[in-house]
Amino acid sequence: MNKRYQLLYVIIISIFVLNLICTGCGSKKKSSDKSIKIAVEFVSHASAAHIARAKGWYKEEGLNVKSFDSYITGMALATALLKGEIDAAYICLIPAITAYKNGGVKIKVVCGTHLYGYGLIVDSAKIKSVQDLMKDDIRIACTREGSPTDALLNKMIEKFNLDIKIKNKILRMPPPKVVVSLQTKQVDAGFCCEQFPSLGESLGFTELLSAKDLWPDMQGSVLIVTDELLKKHPDIVKKLVNITERAIEYIHKNPSDASKIVAKELTIIGKKIMPLKVSKIAQKFTITPEIIKKSLFEKMVCTPNIDIKKVQEEIDYMYKMGYLKESFNAEEIVDLKFLK
Repeated sequence: MNKRYQLLYVIIISIFVLNLICTGCGSKKKSSDKSIKIAVEFVSHASAAHIARAKGWYKEEGLNVKSFDSYITGMALATALLKGEIDAAYICLIPAITAYKNGGVKIKVVCGTHLYGYGLIVDSAKIKSVQDLMKDDIRIACTREGSPTDALLNKMIEKFNLDIKIKNKILRMPPPKVVVSLQTKQVDAGFCCEQFPSLGESLGFTELLSAKDLWPDMQGSVLIVTDELLKKHPDIVKKLVNITERAIEYIHKNPSDASKIVAKELTIIGKKIMPLKVSKIAQKFTITPEIIKKSLFEKMVCTPNIDIKKVQEEIDYMYKMGYLKESFNAEEIVDLKFLK
């Protein structure tokens, strides 16, 4: 072989090897070309998602996130799920259960995000004990029927043997409005999800009861994906779970920085949450890193792990309260094969 052909041979082999190297490097992070739509709640419950987004981890893992929409409550997000325009969501478990069974939305719970994360805040000048809630002049706010805080309202009635008539004076409203209504003295107490109980305490109100008081080891929020995404793109689902686990680990290892990131993300998102009409209410508050840190470490237990018995407990309780048309086995909605 003459020198000319030797040189050509070396060039061809070099190009071939280079292509192999580049293909190998790219395949490590490359997902399918499918774009995905992610939805979250406008609360610290979705801290893992907010951190992952701010850190650029979705992009780093090769995920093509087409949209990242925020909803004022899990119930609002569940309604959006019915339209079939969301591929993955960080959502409270109870509305996810409702969307699955009552709405026929084909989803799977693939990862947890936290336990607890709900509380009853009160004007302590008027309310000293749970029994004070029964007074005629006491007005109580709560999110809509079938929501996690509504479930806790019912748990409270059962635990403290309150008269069921207390439900007749419940005013239904989203969490930001609960805090505004307390400030303007339109209500005297209100059930809401984190970060709002922590925010309420920073404004001088008292958390009379928390989810820890009413429902031991209550599963708060979860990461759900559509059945279609799970079946057709398991690589994407695996990466979503891995990213969520990574973000939760970051919360525990870097509490101050994690709190700053989430506070900043929620402040930005507060201007464009869905439904948009609630954003004006949300913008009335300053969500500080201190509020988020309290929310993450005192009011919630951030963990990707899920106890399927607790999922079943929430399913059974929702059915008992008449919020599900029928009960079902938790295994139908839970798929934890991607958890480490």
